[in-house]
Amino acid sequence: MSRMIVQKFGGTSVGSEERIASVAQIIQKASIDNSVIVVVSAMSGETNRLIKLAKSFGENPSKREFDALISTGEKVSAALLAMALHQIGIKAKSYTASQISMRTTDSYSKAKILDVDGQKIQDALNQGIIPIITGFQGITESGDVTTLGRGGSDTTAVAIAAQMKAERCDIYTDVDGIYTTDPRVVPEAKKLDKITMEEMLEMAGQGAKVIQIRAVEFANKYNVPVRVLSSFEPGSGTLISLEEKDMENGLVSGIAFQKDQMKYTLHGVSDTPGIAYSILGPLSDANIEVDVIVQNISVDGKTDFTFTVSKEDEHATSEVIKQMKNSLDFDDVIVDSQIAKVSLVGVGMRTHAGIASTAFKALSENDVNIQMISTSEIKITIVINESAVTKAVKALHEAFELEK
Repeated sequence: MSRMIVQKFGGTSVGSEERIASVAQIIQKASIDNSVIVVVSAMSGETNRLIKLAKSFGENPSKREFDALISTGEKVSAALLAMALHQIGIKAKSYTASQISMRTTDSYSKAKILDVDGQKIQDALNQGIIPIITGFQGITESGDVTTLGRGGSDTTAVAIAAQMKAERCDIYTDVDGIYTTDPRVVPEAKKLDKITMEEMLEMAGQGAKVIQIRAVEFANKYNVPVRVLSSFEPGSGTLISLEEKDMENGLVSGIAFQKDQMKYTLHGVSDTPGIAYSILGPLSDANIEVDVIVQNISVDGKTDFTFTVSKEDEHATSEVIKQMKNSLDFDDVIVDSQIAKVSLVGVGMRTHAGIASTAFKALSENDVNIQMISTSEIKITIVINESAVTKAVKALHEAFELEK
């Protein structure tokens, strides 16, 4: 009995007719020894084109219609890839997410997958047909199309792999694996042969854009091994695994960073029990993800409450804070849009001391000022000025000798 694998191809991988033809060859090779399920993104640049079209009728178009529009790009690439496979004698059929009943919540542009009906996928496989499924999208109980957010095709692929109990999910992209940091920032960055799910969760959550964080969450929850590799050149890529063997020697596995961040400070908040919930509760209700949070020491019964959010949530966050003014006592709102987050990630942090001091020394020697600090068992995140990101990442990469 052949093994089942899921192959997901990103926008650059299917960015032209020539690239789609190349992807068809990759699928054909994999199908010799495996039952293959394919998930595709829209062709490179297509989603951005559709977003621009949507905003020609206002900066805040109907969320339902916005998702209905931007979900069309994947249909094009799925159909074209099926045609390319037909041309080389491979039976294939394109499916939209709605056709395989990928049910989601109704949070447009940020929908979460609830369930996948694998029967139609299995029926295709039983007939020797390779199913080509549109990524990035789903359907609500009432039949409305939703999208899963940037990188959502990764989540589609891993969710299908979990549902179908596939042996592995291969994420094909324009890079040949996961690096210690972005090679465009640090040319000496090293490709990792393997990384733990836990580390990848932190890396993806803090800005590493190779794979969407929710895809890693799915993989971690349902024990789906994920491999990230290039569709442009041969190679084994990077395996994201649940196992931590051979990981204990590395203090830090990688450095991630995010520039698209906003820092909000509610100045002069009344320091009373429940104040954190009074601020974060309405933000959560508005589906706004808050990351680094700092509450200062109280002075004369007042404190400052600071948090960071993604720039894409700037408008929504500002609206929520305006509404808070009616029920919450604070003096002022200070907004900083010139910040970034830099995160050190590694399972070795659990058993090694001095990592924070090494990091802070390297930043100090390079005149990088730290505005906020957040830590977890395997992560240290700092908030700095956006202009200092490149300097900070290079300094940290060198301090922990990640190029070796």
